[in-house]
Amino acid sequence: MTHNVPNRNWNYPTAIKFGVGRIAELAEHCKATGITKPLLVTDKALASLPITTQALDVLEAAGLGRAVFSEVDPNPNEKNMADGIAVYLAGGHDGVVAFGGGSGLDLGKMIALMAHQRGDLSVWDLEDVDDWYTRADALKIAPIIAVPTTAGTGSEVGRAGVLTNALTHKKKIIFHPALMPKVTICDPALTVGMPRFITAGTGMDALAHCLEAYSSPFYHPMSQGIALEGMRLVFENLPKVYDNPNDLDARAHMMSAAAMGAVAFQKGLGAIHSLSHPIGALYNTHHGTTNAVVMPMVLDFNRAVIEDRIAAAAAYLGFDGFDGFKAAVMDLRAKLGIPANLTALGVKASDLDQLTEFALEDPSCGGNPVVMTAENTRALFEACM
Repeated sequence: MTHNVPNRNWNYPTAIKFGVGRIAELAEHCKATGITKPLLVTDKALASLPITTQALDVLEAAGLGRAVFSEVDPNPNEKNMADGIAVYLAGGHDGVVAFGGGSGLDLGKMIALMAHQRGDLSVWDLEDVDDWYTRADALKIAPIIAVPTTAGTGSEVGRAGVLTNALTHKKKIIFHPALMPKVTICDPALTVGMPRFITAGTGMDALAHCLEAYSSPFYHPMSQGIALEGMRLVFENLPKVYDNPNDLDARAHMMSAAAMGAVAFQKGLGAIHSLSHPIGALYNTHHGTTNAVVMPMVLDFNRAVIEDRIAAAAAYLGFDGFDGFKAAVMDLRAKLGIPANLTALGVKASDLDQLTEFALEDPSCGGNPVVMTAENTRALFEACM
């Protein structure tokens, strides 16, 4: 018998505790996972906010201590990781509560991954390439509880984290199956206090994940369906939360869309991310906002290959074909105050050669529907300017 269906490895997400107020369960999930002395890892901006105090109160009241590490940059690097590991080891911790947006979640995972590995193993040895993850001792990876406070990256349901190399300014995806959080608490109430530009940028990150997964050429019908519904939730709910931050129903739908985007992108990402990663590493721009800036230009770049597929999505979403879908993206960007192009974001033309080189090295470019070359990627960057 002949067939054309490829062999693929699929893995669906962690246990998700979803709903308003469920942060109150944090301590019991730590205990159930065997964590008796958690280190809460978050970013500098979140460390002083009431939601973080609330989470620490829950841990302390249950006898689990009150330890926090917050020296996390917007694009976390190996220096942040080393500082966090030092705090983790000095405190005798036995698990991580990764709390926050993508930066806090990713760095929390990296601390859990590397704190007890052998001294000659570098985090860069565990990049998401082939089976490099097998270099790590899985039994020495600390358990992780993930608590997202934004609705965007979806790192709370993923087996990887993004770390920026402070020397080369390259973003690397670090992967290990044991980085999947043991439990994820998705409490929409935690996202209410987000600044509007973070609500916008993280929401557009969720849309980018769904759109790129949906457009990717690889075979993964489960992700395909999740990506499509994730796009619907973003288009319908992101304008609502941007206009009314206290709309908990819309916040909940955006939190779902964020997790769905990250589940879906097992199918692949593409040019939006391979352009955005080097820009973020070089200019320290917000990742989701950068994705939103380049999204329409990447749609045009891929149009010849994805037009029919996007038209099918448009029919489900209530838009008129490819042009209607792109118009909806442009309309959403305008509503959210997204910069019009990379020039408005501060990118300099003199850096385009370096950005092109980095984009082609990024693992995301392998999932783009149109094969990316030095020539067409450079032209795409110019179109984004």
